[in-house]
Amino acid sequence: MDESKFDLQKITKKLKKYLDEDRLWHTLGVMHTAAAMAMVYHEDMEKAQLAGLLHDCAKCIPSKKKIKLCNENHIPVSSFEKEHPFLLHGKVGAWIAKEKYGVKDREILEAITWHTTGKPEMSVLEKIIYIADYIEPARDKAPRLNEIRALAFRDLDRCMYEILKDSLEYLNTHPEDLDPTTEKAYDYYKCKVLTNE
Repeated sequence: MDESKFDLQKITKKLKKYLDEDRLWHTLGVMHTAAAMAMVYHEDMEKAQLAGLLHDCAKCIPSKKKIKLCNENHIPVSSFEKEHPFLLHGKVGAWIAKEKYGVKDREILEAITWHTTGKPEMSVLEKIIYIADYIEPARDKAPRLNEIRALAFRDLDRCMYEILKDSLEYLNTHPEDLDPTTEKAYDYYKCKVLTNE
């Protein structure tokens, strides 16, 4: 990846116009956590930083506008996403990263796309962004965070499984909010982890 092409400070400055203060702080936490994880798993650190920095670039866009952007730009929207448009910030974020920030790297765009729901067979970078979003230092509400944070730097697949398990337990109390893609991701990582034990 050409480091000179992306100036993370400039992108951060631009993001300040579109994200509220808490969301920007979270975003910087994800960027730094993703960079640290990339070091451990021998991934491209610049890619991890850029994906982390842009993962929530569409988060503060109102729901109606997210749906409008999807319709206008041929971004596929499932019937579940129509009913839960907040989930679209991953897909819309990938489109914004490409169109407004000039990111062409497919791996980065996919990591942004899937950071919300997860999916089966994620790439290392996709898993890093998904996990970094969950464990970054400002996060404090999820259960077992200390255990999951330690696991993030030892075993990506088991970490995915544990996060998805906790997410599903929470969402089972709100079954109307459970995205089928997240269920598929959980089934995949559960099978992968338990068969390797």
